[in-house]
Amino acid sequence: MKIQLRYFASIREALGHGAETIDTQAASLAALRDELIARGGAYADALARGRAVRVALNQAMADEGAALADGAEVGFFPPVTGG
Repeated sequence: MKIQLRYFASIREALGHGAETIDTQAASLAALRDELIARGGAYADALARGRAVRVALNQAMADEGAALADGAEVGFFPPVTGG
């Protein structure tokens, strides 16, 4: 299935781009994150399991157990603090 990925803040900076479209067989957000981590390099560092990363599915915050569907939009971003 084809999905749109969006990266924000420090994750976007680490990867060097803010969006991409990929073909994936991942059934859940967790499986998608693991697939991206397996790319290695900046993906492995920015999305590592030890890092706090928030995930949105179709512009709504989602648990990593959420199911993916063709045409989904997934956003990855670090926790945000304000002052």
